[in-house]
Amino acid sequence: MTDDRARRAKKLFQEGFSCSQAVFTPYAVEAGLPPETALKLSQVLGGGMSHLGLTCGAVTGALLAISLNFGRTRAEDKAAKELTYELAQEFCRRFSHKYSSINCTDLIGCSLKTAQGLALASEKNLFEKYCTGFVTGACSLLDEILQEGQRKQKAKGPGKDIKIKNQERKNRKK
Repeated sequence: MTDDRARRAKKLFQEGFSCSQAVFTPYAVEAGLPPETALKLSQVLGGGMSHLGLTCGAVTGALLAISLNFGRTRAEDKAAKELTYELAQEFCRRFSHKYSSINCTDLIGCSLKTAQGLALASEKNLFEKYCTGFVTGACSLLDEILQEGQRKQKAKGPGKDIKIKNQERKNRKK
């Protein structure tokens, strides 16, 4: 599965989708989102958040996937919130350790804020030279993080959420 997701992400990136779209979409589709929705949701995060050179799109795409898998859907679900943040922080730590930063400008050595910076990045093939590896590397790290998150959820056993959902089902049957 890991290699398949990374392969699909790389293909999306090579087709011209942003790094955030490339990383997020394979995971989102597996979770049941239509591909078009996944692509639209994650597009704005490419180029370090809309070409601002901030957090790398491969990172933000991965963070969206973490949130999609573990994020809370009820305000009172503190356990889901904390697990999601913990996993996101760990992903960022590992990505930064592997690539020395999570910021787009630092990673590719060029600012995408200006038309000149974008042109320079294209001229020097920086997206192909660096970003393809960030996309596939993010998928590898993300797979590790998702597995760890699932283990942590199982280790805690049925939590409040499951108990609340079971109680809601019982109440509906009445």
